[in-house]
Amino acid sequence: MDAKLEALAAAYGVATRYENFQRRDTEVAPESVIGVLGLLGVDAATPAAVEAALAGVKTSDDLPGTIVLREGQRRELPASAELILEDGTVRTVSVLADLPLGWHRLGRTTVVVVPVELPQPPATWGWMLQLYALHSAESWGMGDLGDLRSFVEQCGDAGLVLLNPLHAITPVPPVPASPYSPSSRRFANPMYLRISDTAEYRGADQAVQNRIDALKPKAEKLIDYTAVWEAKLAALELLWPLAEPVDLADDPGLTDFARFCALAERHGPNWQAWPEELRRPDAPAVLAYRSDRIAFHAWVQRLVEQQLNLAREAAAGMPVGIVHDLAVGIDPTGADGWLLQDSLAPGVRAGAPPDAFNQLGQDWGLAAWRPDTLIETGYAAYRDMLRRIFRHAGGLRVDHVAGLWRLWWVPPGMGPAEGTYVHYDPEAMLGILALEAQRAGAVVIGEDLGTVLPEMTDTLERMNMLGSSVLWFTRDWDTGEFRPSADYRRNALASISTHDLPTAAGFLAGAQVEVRARLGQLAGTAEQEWATWRADKAALLDRLRAEGLLDSERPEDVVLAMHEFLARTPCRLVTASLYDVLLDERQPNLPGTFDEYPNWRIPLRPALPEVYTDPLFRKVAEILGKRNTGTTEAEVKGTER
Repeated sequence: MDAKLEALAAAYGVATRYENFQRRDTEVAPESVIGVLGLLGVDAATPAAVEAALAGVKTSDDLPGTIVLREGQRRELPASAELILEDGTVRTVSVLADLPLGWHRLGRTTVVVVPVELPQPPATWGWMLQLYALHSAESWGMGDLGDLRSFVEQCGDAGLVLLNPLHAITPVPPVPASPYSPSSRRFANPMYLRISDTAEYRGADQAVQNRIDALKPKAEKLIDYTAVWEAKLAALELLWPLAEPVDLADDPGLTDFARFCALAERHGPNWQAWPEELRRPDAPAVLAYRSDRIAFHAWVQRLVEQQLNLAREAAAGMPVGIVHDLAVGIDPTGADGWLLQDSLAPGVRAGAPPDAFNQLGQDWGLAAWRPDTLIETGYAAYRDMLRRIFRHAGGLRVDHVAGLWRLWWVPPGMGPAEGTYVHYDPEAMLGILALEAQRAGAVVIGEDLGTVLPEMTDTLERMNMLGSSVLWFTRDWDTGEFRPSADYRRNALASISTHDLPTAAGFLAGAQVEVRARLGQLAGTAEQEWATWRADKAALLDRLRAEGLLDSERPEDVVLAMHEFLARTPCRLVTASLYDVLLDERQPNLPGTFDEYPNWRIPLRPALPEVYTDPLFRKVAEILGKRNTGTTEAEVKGTER
């Protein structure tokens, strides 16, 4: 690569080479670097443009837009200045030292003092839920917050329940299925409302209740999100006349989101196709817009918040409680794409480079933060997002936590393998996450799978944020052998699989090879993949036998042995998935597919409450529940991994 282009890329945090999932140094094509620089507003299309851009890179002694300090850390200032602490106290300082945790102001600079580490998370076990996949006699075509409360109350002595993202949709049909492509990460998905649990429904007369009950969708083999939303929206509109008045001045951020929803109902879900005068939230035409639908959508969000609070209260006796999931990005055409557009890189498509399970790379089509704008604005949008989520969370799983260090950006017109990494400030991204988690009394779990550098895992460890130890990935990749249970990390959440990987029964049957071959998702031949699967399955069974856990290859016996294996690990948190214990071979999501596979639409079998009496469910709960009755072997030995 041209040295000047490389220097320009370095100035803007754009990688020109990276270490791939096999720990091999990989050079990025110049075209990819040029494309990503363009997404940051830097023209590098010609040698002359590169020269001009390099000349425009300024170095300054001025303070940056944000200063992040760990608690107890000091920083000299170029001159004395007035510091306004978060509580309003004013100090004149020449050194930033001995500052309390929190958000402070130094002129135009935001000073954030963050914890060195979080409190040590408890050791317990729990369940991984795709909440939409639950269903009961009371829910409407998909799992809801009433089902969540029921599950929390009847799932034994579990210490946590880990959910899929509950982020907000744009409430206009058709409703997309993926919880990882939300309209907004700051607000919640009203599709998870249980209509009959609202005060307005309980206060309605019998005729209104009957009309609402008649709207309930029929159960289908696959979840029809649009049908569910249209039914719930019709029910909410029947209840709206019974609602208490909504004060739109109470929460300006919520009002802005509700205004987006009202405009989307009128002009369509993609704000980029709205009339020009409506494409910015601060435009005069937007600020002048009046509609009863703004109050309606604010009220709907308040209902969701009430039911989220009830779910958290139901989990109050758990050591951790309900763990929410933070998607790595947002749909650029949705609410946050409109409201936060000044903090986002226009045109970026976030994704991931090729890895063992996604050999062609991944293009998630998600918008991404601009690192320079985050710094300039004091990370305000990032902070506010975390605060809203932590209102209802005993913990937060951060999907693709490596994205707090660097995120794979795919330029327009290029394939997912043709992107490159853009770097963020991990001291700020991790530190602010720790600050807001500590204030909420919540644990943090980072999904540190795939192409993750050792420094990322080490930083999570140092800060008492948990990593993710997934059975499928915890291996010696040189030999193919699965690692012994005793070799797992202490500060981690252990699981058999994730929503993007084969279920336990699916892996044992080779379902992931069959479906990927049928859909053309393999980089090699089907014969090669089947051979790899046979070797992987044999290696897994060998590991379970080596630990004395397996004397039968019946799927239910192997699945029990896998959970016994997880129970032996020193990991602080161990989780079981309902897809695994119910022997479902269908994985919730097949990365790289859209309409070809029913991603996020597969309901669990059986329905609640039959799940609680399923023999394998009860046996796995008993196995993992033993972790709550005493210390693990690692704790007895004082091992801290």
